[in-house]
Amino acid sequence: MAVSQSNLKAVSQQASSNYLLPFILVTSLFFLWAFLHNLNPILIPHLKKACQLSDTQSALIDSAVYLGYFLMALPAGWFMHKYGYKKGILLGLLLYGIGTLLFVPAASSRSYLFFLGALFIIASGATFLETVANPYITKLGAKETSEQRLNFAQSFNGVGAFLAPIIGGQFILSGIEYTPDQLKQMSPQQLNDYLNFEAGAVKIPYLIIAAVVLLVAILFFITKIPEIKEDDTTDEKKSFSIKIFRYSHVTWAVIAQFFYVGAQVCVGSFFIRFSKFVMNMPEKQAALWWGSIAMVGFMLGRFSGTFLMKYIKPARLLSIYAVVCIILLTVSLITKGNMAGYAVIAVPFFMSIMFPTIFALGIKGLGEETKIASSFLVMSIVGGAILPLAMGYISDKTGSMQTAYIVPLLCFFVVLYFGIKGYKIKNV
Repeated sequence: MAVSQSNLKAVSQQASSNYLLPFILVTSLFFLWAFLHNLNPILIPHLKKACQLSDTQSALIDSAVYLGYFLMALPAGWFMHKYGYKKGILLGLLLYGIGTLLFVPAASSRSYLFFLGALFIIASGATFLETVANPYITKLGAKETSEQRLNFAQSFNGVGAFLAPIIGGQFILSGIEYTPDQLKQMSPQQLNDYLNFEAGAVKIPYLIIAAVVLLVAILFFITKIPEIKEDDTTDEKKSFSIKIFRYSHVTWAVIAQFFYVGAQVCVGSFFIRFSKFVMNMPEKQAALWWGSIAMVGFMLGRFSGTFLMKYIKPARLLSIYAVVCIILLTVSLITKGNMAGYAVIAVPFFMSIMFPTIFALGIKGLGEETKIASSFLVMSIVGGAILPLAMGYISDKTGSMQTAYIVPLLCFFVVLYFGIKGYKIKNV
């Protein structure tokens, strides 16, 4: 925590004293949406059991979340443009809290569609938070250090990323893994009791999340959050036009973000299934490994990446990390046992800087059009809804979750191109 405080002090020196408290509060939001995304690797195997799903069906958990981002990103951008940053944050927290509370009746009815609906509402709230927080952080200081500032704030996303699977694995996953034959041998009453037990495990964790979200909303409500005015005087209609894609670096940032988010979701969401396939690892142990090793690596990667960007240009570091991810996933495809598992666990460290770096490079030099570019970049998160379905389909058809990891491997080639060439700003 001492490291975090010293980094916060260094970063906050780039902003005026009026921005320090808003910087701290907005940075706390990065933790919240990390919990949403990083509970998915727990919910996927958990609801697969509780609702008796195939791999493709269980991937709809990711689809519900990332479709929420896709459908709500532009409305979030419009709302922020009209009503400002603070009201956008409060509405996002409200939606987030409502969605978490809906997990209780979803678990009681053991309805998969109800669960998906609740996840969609949570994701809608997270979309508002992310659409507001990412560009807001880049404005709280010097333009020249916007990438460092955003990477630092996203480091607290990393804290949520490693806590979510550890807590979820401990309090949601039961550790009971019956084979299909064992389930068939149960009486209807025994099977129903078991499935209700599994589904009900989510109630208390999600009630606690709802309470935390309410507390954060109260803090934002009573705190004065300044609005940041853009230097540009572009009119509103022009600001919210698809003409933003006349900037090639924005276009390539949206494409790269689509494939990066798809890769990130694919790597993490199916790790418990992957570890069972290549290492025969129990689900609770796999969740612990993912949280305590992979996601700790993700968090450390964010902090170290912020430091390295003082000496290495962000685009170049992005390219280097993309190459490393390609190598690691190749190893995970061609080896078995612990080696394959270790290779996948190492990937999050090198994924850590990708989202904020692509985001910051994609909105550079846009003035007032920063807000609409931010909305499109958040919309590109829909990659996390589509590509996991491809993974689930490959796994169901081939019977190999390991083979399905070809999907994120290919995604990192797109990220590599953006880091080499796509990020460059061209005159229009």
